[in-house]
Amino acid sequence: MNIKTTMCVFDVGRWDQDIKSAIEFCETQGAHMTALVVCMGRVPAIATYEALSTTWLEGQQKEIDRLTEEAKSLRKIVERSGLSFDVQEIYTEFAWADDDIAQHALYADLILVGAQAAGNEELQSRIIDGALFQSPTPILVNPRMQSIASAPKSVLLAWDSSDEAARATRQSLEFLKGCDSVHVTLVDPIASSWENGEEPGADIATFLTRHGVKVEVDRLSSGGRRVDEILRQHAVDVAADMVVMGAFNHPRIQQRLFGGVTRSMLKDSQVPLFLSR
Repeated sequence: MNIKTTMCVFDVGRWDQDIKSAIEFCETQGAHMTALVVCMGRVPAIATYEALSTTWLEGQQKEIDRLTEEAKSLRKIVERSGLSFDVQEIYTEFAWADDDIAQHALYADLILVGAQAAGNEELQSRIIDGALFQSPTPILVNPRMQSIASAPKSVLLAWDSSDEAARATRQSLEFLKGCDSVHVTLVDPIASSWENGEEPGADIATFLTRHGVKVEVDRLSSGGRRVDEILRQHAVDVAADMVVMGAFNHPRIQQRLFGGVTRSMLKDSQVPLFLSR
């Protein structure tokens, strides 16, 4: 994937650190930055119609005014960097935020979510639901305040032979090619001709090697532990600068009810996550 446009999502309430890492990332990639400043309007409290129409509208206008001012301040900072960029303001409600974000995601090669935006759980949820479920664009979530390495030295590629994992692999190839080592990681793999092959991980390793990627295949036993725990620990063990994985390869309603590897990784990972669906 050749990154020419990066959509960077910013929380209107906290973005001072995210903008620094976003600028550095876009400079390194030589990418245009589409800065998306998002404000999710508050839900009106239960009240009489007269009180609601006055108090809620006044509060809404204050939120809109703040969004305008924050976007203006962010624009000034990016202007000083000399980057090619545009700034988009989104004032929305929680129920509609995923649709608004998805519409903008259609015109980017990558969506970058910094630590401050990811720390807003409601905003992160809307980004994931919008971008991953309603657009073809992959997401790079950076839980750290420091910038993402332009050429990660070590990457953990979570592999389960799913369509989602294959798509994430292809879309992250530009990152993988520059690595000292890509750890294709399988948890409790089952050798079968219709899924992982007789030697689990060998086929994807061969595919990546033909693209000039330096690959190691790591087959891990869970020992009864959760898959996300295994992946997080292995990322530490191999000093991974990034984890690449397919997202939500089970029905959406199942993920919402019972959680899942993707949701747990988003919540607890300390390593940047490249997600694709």
